[in-house]
Amino acid sequence: MSTHEKYMQRCLAIARNGLGRVAPNPMVGAVLAYGSSVLSEGYHRGYGLPHAEVEAIGKVRRKDLLPDCTLYVSLEPCCHVGKTPPCTELIIASKIPRVVVATADPFPKVNGSGIQRLREAGVEVTVGVLERQAREQNRRFFTFYEKKRPYIILKWAQSADGFMDACRTASEPPEKISGAPAHRLSHKWRTEEQAIMVGANTALMDNPRLTARLWCGQNPTRVVYDENSQLPRTLNLFSNEAPTLSLASGSISRWMPELYQRSIQSLMVEGGAKLLQRFIAAGLWDEARIFTSPRKLLQGVAAPRVGGAVRREERIGSDLLQLLTPTA
Repeated sequence: MSTHEKYMQRCLAIARNGLGRVAPNPMVGAVLAYGSSVLSEGYHRGYGLPHAEVEAIGKVRRKDLLPDCTLYVSLEPCCHVGKTPPCTELIIASKIPRVVVATADPFPKVNGSGIQRLREAGVEVTVGVLERQAREQNRRFFTFYEKKRPYIILKWAQSADGFMDACRTASEPPEKISGAPAHRLSHKWRTEEQAIMVGANTALMDNPRLTARLWCGQNPTRVVYDENSQLPRTLNLFSNEAPTLSLASGSISRWMPELYQRSIQSLMVEGGAKLLQRFIAAGLWDEARIFTSPRKLLQGVAAPRVGGAVRREERIGSDLLQLLTPTA
């Protein structure tokens, strides 16, 4: 591993601390290297808070060392005025001579102009160190700006024989498919995404709250497909625990512009089976997370059928978790 890769790997490791806190901004980590040691480091802690570069530079007490440092950052420094001042101007004013960047920023107000600004000021800029890993870490952010839609995660639990639920009425509780560890992990995931979605039938049958009650973190925006706007506002989905967005259009592709306009960069679809299958049929998904229980139901609501490549498998309590991505 090269020196550049070593420090960039550290940038990516600390950047992950911002997951679920920085959206709609990206996760970013920064390391200031002085000789063969780390002088300081920082990461973007939350939307509206200082960027990673600002935090790393701000921690340095001896500013006279900065002209002998190399700044490593996992995403191109910004060059525009947003919630915070441009990072490029602070880097230039600090007389940092070298900047190593993992990948360019797809945000239209940056998108290479931050790198250009640094180079015009005489800063030596290296781009592309661990770029694949950096893009993967901020896959929600890159999908949003490059595809003009949220990063879409499909998630469900199924029995060993392929059912999501028993055949029942709305007065009967939903079948508990997965175990407590999987349930807690699902709530953790909710804190990491900007929005969570169910269909009208699931809203009526299960009356879910769709909040992160079992994990410390922010509740996602709740999204429900309510074609005829007939869901009663007494449902848990419409409580004041989190915002709720109702989508009425029947076409999934027509939902994407509205979600994009609302700056929703990631969407986790939790059901029901028909809604999940519609996303699969439309080819609108980036990742599927499927819990398979050892239990058998013998009959019931069939789980969706999805192709794709299994990227990871692991045991979560008694359940098998599979993470799939679409095949090219």
